[in-house]
Amino acid sequence: MIYAPATKFFRWIVFLLAAGYLTHSILVAHWDFGGPFRYLTIWALALSAFVAAQNLRVSYRLSANSLDPLVSATAVVNAMVVFLYWRLYFADPMSVTRNGQLGDPWREFYMHGIGPLLMWIDAVFINRVFRRLLGAALWLVGIVAAYVLWTETLVQRFNAAPEGTVTSGLPYRFLNNLELADRAVFYATNIGVALILLLAFGAVAWLVRRLI
Repeated sequence: MIYAPATKFFRWIVFLLAAGYLTHSILVAHWDFGGPFRYLTIWALALSAFVAAQNLRVSYRLSANSLDPLVSATAVVNAMVVFLYWRLYFADPMSVTRNGQLGDPWREFYMHGIGPLLMWIDAVFINRVFRRLLGAALWLVGIVAAYVLWTETLVQRFNAAPEGTVTSGLPYRFLNNLELADRAVFYATNIGVALILLLAFGAVAWLVRRLI
């Protein structure tokens, strides 16, 4: 496939934004155990930067592998971040922020809105992935499971804050107010939501491929 200059320009913008925000997040983070990688948002951002770099390689014919399943899973992880962040924020701002207030708006709106949107545009309209849904589902469940295992076994153990009524150290304050069984239900529910989102993206991508 020969990519138009406009596509290459768009992908450079996507990559530079993702790489820039990831670098900024690492540099300004409070380096308790895990640093910024305590948060699913940063996992999604790191995945986006990697996928954007690979998309550029494909655009310049430096690679023939579009990493369809991983790109699809990354798009859905970003959708999870957007869905969870704003749902929790509007329910209780203290559950996902330090003081109940948004931090730097330019950063929050990029990581929880604009950045994921750019990733979805490339995945659905340019890359046209979501063809291998089983592989994408395996990547998706693996990424979420790895994040849960990371936070429950290491992040919680080596961090004293934030504190909750049940435990402490988990990256999001509301999780520290839940018993382990309740957290397990929360994680399982959101994996289910992620798989539904994957199917929804697959349906939209199928429709786009038929129309374009």
